[in-house]
Amino acid sequence: MKMPVYLLLVSVMMFLLSCGNKPKEAPVEIDPVQYKKNLENANDMYSQNEEVQIDDFIARNQWNMAKTGTGLRYMIYVPGKGRRVEDSTVVRFHYSLSLINGAVVEDSRKQGPKEILLGHGDESSGVEEGMLLLREGDKAKFVIPSYLAYGWLGVMDESKTIPSRAVLIYDVQVMQVRYYYVN
Repeated sequence: MKMPVYLLLVSVMMFLLSCGNKPKEAPVEIDPVQYKKNLENANDMYSQNEEVQIDDFIARNQWNMAKTGTGLRYMIYVPGKGRRVEDSTVVRFHYSLSLINGAVVEDSRKQGPKEILLGHGDESSGVEEGMLLLREGDKAKFVIPSYLAYGWLGVMDESKTIPSRAVLIYDVQVMQVRYYYVN
């Protein structure tokens, strides 16, 4: 038996109309306090995981490193005898920067030593904190957690690429420390 065309047409129309009549779902209400708490918990868990990675890295390399209150790890493996690094001093140094996986990001021996004025935010807080522990002539290693380096953003420019949440390994040699004078 053939179905009349109008019955088929009515059936198709009812089907199509029923597809568009879904009840609207109520918008999900997000509690800003709970949202912030969830973000803080996730960040704490990430930081704890990063701490375990750093501990493992240091143990595998058999480095005897001290830890500051902020979480920076450092060791001076060749002590210098020169002037101490202080806020508002200009520090000239050679360095090698690598990621915790061993990938070398920068090496000043290829492009020349770097100079920074400490205490003016020109470098990541981890590098500045580490430099303040040194003196002219020191050779040292820093393991800088991501939150003291470039954090969630990382760095993507023509000179270097540092991924988001990267732990950084610096090997530094302080060549010169001089005071910064403003005329």
